[in-house]
Amino acid sequence: MESKNPVFSRRGSAGKQAWSTPTPGQLQEMYDTPSYAPVAAGRTMTIDDVVIRGFLTLGTLVASAAVAWWLDLGLGVAIGAMIVGVILGLIVSFKQSTNPVLILGYALSYGVVVGVVSNIFNDLYNGIVMQAVLGTAFAFAGTLAAYTLRVVRVTPKFVRFVVAASIAALGLVLVNLLVGLTNEGVGFGLRTDSWLGWVFSAAMILLGCFFLLLDFAMIEDGVREGAPEKFAWLCAFGLTVSLVWIYLEVLRLLSYFSSSD
Repeated sequence: MESKNPVFSRRGSAGKQAWSTPTPGQLQEMYDTPSYAPVAAGRTMTIDDVVIRGFLTLGTLVASAAVAWWLDLGLGVAIGAMIVGVILGLIVSFKQSTNPVLILGYALSYGVVVGVVSNIFNDLYNGIVMQAVLGTAFAFAGTLAAYTLRVVRVTPKFVRFVVAASIAALGLVLVNLLVGLTNEGVGFGLRTDSWLGWVFSAAMILLGCFFLLLDFAMIEDGVREGAPEKFAWLCAFGLTVSLVWIYLEVLRLLSYFSSSD
């Protein structure tokens, strides 16, 4: 099966070129190349590597969330942590960095955000956090089952659709926020307790599940294509981002149907 990850696609195309009929110049180059040329060493990534680093990343996030909840940190701290997390996340995403310091730093920062937000919601709607955690777990399990059984196939067309949908969704959120500055935060109603808010939150949860599918495909491609062991950190980062996305959206959706204490 052809890889959907552009990193592996480039590797695959390079491999095909290597097995094409060589030209006389290429034959001469092959002849001149010493047989003792060094080969890059290093262990390739396995599923266990992803699982271990996933537990480390999510464990860091959960631990920092618990501390933020226990210390009852305010929104000011959460906003600062979110800015730091966004910066670290953008660095990891655009540079495709496998640096564990950056990835665990992202998990630590967003753990503070998750802890503060969860504490606020739980004060308003007692028990909602546990419901959101269970909802996120069910979403993860269901998405993994759909991917494993090939109910949904991650094709290049599917990847383009998810990327386009995410850009459109984030654009709508931004425009809704800007419009909300002029009408007491209502905006277009995308983040209100209304049928439009319900539909939009459900769509955002579904989009988060789509990103999980991309994460699973990236992991499968990495193992099959023999990616280096450190690539598991990038896979763990992707899973963490998707799960945080889903959890916060599930939390918001549940709040629409919960009565405040």
